[in-house]
Amino acid sequence: MAANSDTLPTASRVSDPGIRALYRLENRWQAWLDVEAALARAQAELGIIPAEAAEAIAATARFELMDRARIDEGFARTGHTLVPLVWELGRIVGEPHGGWVHWGATTQNITQTGDLLVLRQAHAIFRRQIGEVLSAMADLAGRTADMPIAGRTHGQHAVPATFGYKVAVWIDELLRHVERLQQVAPRLFVAMLGGGAGTFASLGKHGPPVQHGIGRLLGFGSMTVPSRAIGDHLAENICILGLLAATCGKIGREIYTLMKTEFGEVEEPVPPGTVGSSTMPQKRNPKLCQDIISAAAEVRGLVPLALEAMTTEHEADRTTSLIMDSAESRACIATGDILSRLAEIMRGLRVDPRRMAANLDLGGGLIMAEAVMLDLGAAIGRQHAHDVVYDAAQAAFVEGKSFSGLLAADKRLTAHMDQETIAKLLDPTTYTGLCADMAREGVTRARRAAAELAAPAS
Repeated sequence: MAANSDTLPTASRVSDPGIRALYRLENRWQAWLDVEAALARAQAELGIIPAEAAEAIAATARFELMDRARIDEGFARTGHTLVPLVWELGRIVGEPHGGWVHWGATTQNITQTGDLLVLRQAHAIFRRQIGEVLSAMADLAGRTADMPIAGRTHGQHAVPATFGYKVAVWIDELLRHVERLQQVAPRLFVAMLGGGAGTFASLGKHGPPVQHGIGRLLGFGSMTVPSRAIGDHLAENICILGLLAATCGKIGREIYTLMKTEFGEVEEPVPPGTVGSSTMPQKRNPKLCQDIISAAAEVRGLVPLALEAMTTEHEADRTTSLIMDSAESRACIATGDILSRLAEIMRGLRVDPRRMAANLDLGGGLIMAEAVMLDLGAAIGRQHAHDVVYDAAQAAFVEGKSFSGLLAADKRLTAHMDQETIAKLLDPTTYTGLCADMAREGVTRARRAAAELAAPAS
């Protein structure tokens, strides 16, 4: 099944990371041919087919040697996923070796294993992309580790934080997704050669060692039970991509929100000449964030589809294979689009500390109510202090009065602290906890992971 190549507009200024090309039919065919070559070589090692035949098959299992017109005609005539490609490979190999092509295998053995080769290529791109994102996040967290911003819970000011802490949260989640991608690899990248019903009937006792040989030649593991009804490892991959997309979507939504005119605290890269609207010249729209949010929703929506594809009937069912193939290609293409845009945003995100400071002061010190309560609580008890500060805070909010003035006029409070102490307690830059420390720790972790992800996969 051909992948949807238009997950996000190709006219975007962000370059295609290369996932679409991986899921072009010609690249998938080459991956299937690579499996046919590995099958022949593994069988020759065990004396199942002649060594000369394996060499001939391996030497000619290259798509550029094939007659595309013959293949297309075969597909049109048979409606079969693989047979015309096998016919064409056998024709090119020629006599006396062509008859050994595809010996003892069934279609899904070849296509599923081959598609996992494609998926491994996609994972390599994801690793590189996540490394780029983490590297950019490290720089961003480092320069904003001490930059105060209003911490918000339930959409309201909570306590002060720093922007670098916010980035450290993103880093922390992404690092766990890197772990998940690493941990799934031995379960995911496995060769399958069980034959028509996964029973090894066609190869008998030679089946498991041939399957193991294919895996070794491809750098894969080998399925313990090569059932065509097994799909949990394929669904797990899409679940992980769904988790990754959810994190990226959350980041995109956060930047989208903080970029709103009323917030104005950050802005995604808006290069000169970017047009936000055909009719409103002033618009500087969060296009990259919108792309991420949209594509992330698509990937998350594919998770239940992948789980549905696990419900294969009996020993095989093409219905669920088609569902899983479609979910995988769409999820991978969308994930590549998401990560390319996230890297662009992280590299070029503009932060505005003046707007952050102005927004911190919107409540006239209300964001520091907890600090005042805890300081007063040391003298009169936490609950009594909560009542005192609560009265002032609610009056300030509802009646539009000065929070600091109300505190200064309350004898229950001034009996224990002077005006200078109150003023210091209302300074939001003094109450960011360990935000800067966590941000700088995130910098170190992100840079270490980025260096590892940039290294060639072992």
